[in-house]
Amino acid sequence: MDKQSNYRLNVPLTALRAFEAAARHLSIKEAALELGVTPSAVSHQLRGLEDALGFSLMRRVGSALELTEAGARLAPDLSEGFSRIVKAVGSLRQDRSTGPLRLSMLPTFAAHWFSPRLTRYPFERTGFDLLISTTQEAVDLSAGVADAAVRHGQGQWDGLQADLLFEESVSLFGAPSLAVRDPDEMRAGIAGMTLFLSQYRQENYARWNATLPGGPIRPAAVMMVDSAGLALRAAMDGAGVALAGVEIAASDVSAERLTRIFTHQTQTGGGYYLVYPEALARDHRVRNLSRWMVEAAQESRDKAQI
Repeated sequence: MDKQSNYRLNVPLTALRAFEAAARHLSIKEAALELGVTPSAVSHQLRGLEDALGFSLMRRVGSALELTEAGARLAPDLSEGFSRIVKAVGSLRQDRSTGPLRLSMLPTFAAHWFSPRLTRYPFERTGFDLLISTTQEAVDLSAGVADAAVRHGQGQWDGLQADLLFEESVSLFGAPSLAVRDPDEMRAGIAGMTLFLSQYRQENYARWNATLPGGPIRPAAVMMVDSAGLALRAAMDGAGVALAGVEIAASDVSAERLTRIFTHQTQTGGGYYLVYPEALARDHRVRNLSRWMVEAAQESRDKAQI
């Protein structure tokens, strides 16, 4: 016999829960209040359970409700079982509320925006511990894959709270050795270079290039890559130029690993957001992280305006 067959229920779990609550209170009304349903719903569940089992579990004696012999045998085991479930779930919630916050983010954001700012992250303070993972995919936060994530978009995701970090603009970047003052000289240089372009930035590049003062650039070749981070890495290494987010590249420009080729930039129509399930909106770890990231983003904007 399949061992798992011992754990298969032939009756609805909701019906067992309704009976357990009614048996504990000896009241349909009190059970309904506990479960957040109507008394008629509890009565319906009890009748269905008794029909499925083939015997009565509760009976009326005058105005009072009492257990039958079968009900008296079943109720204690159910109470113990549901108590263990509640304890297990409570323990899990406690672990999640006190352990590190699991944060997922895009690799480019992690390497070029988040990581350079970690020197100022208050790890020593309670409630700021992080468990960071990176992926190009949007992880399913509702399934518990992570507690929070950084996403790029327009701030609308079903069932998720989205805190704006910054709206994004794009521009062209290259190695510091490419820094020149004359735009025409730069255009001539780009004509012999490779443009490294994220596959997700094609429309951004078309808009940026079409509105570039003096006319569009015409690189010698365009190499498509799977992320703006890889494009920036190639630009840093002197392999060519890259289109990327101004805010994402700001730390590398400040550290003189990159330079802006042109001052021209265009809005992408999207931005970066810290997102998390609405149920975690009051979680102190999420509030801590959101406050810190929003302040860090504002600080970067303030420096850029100086």
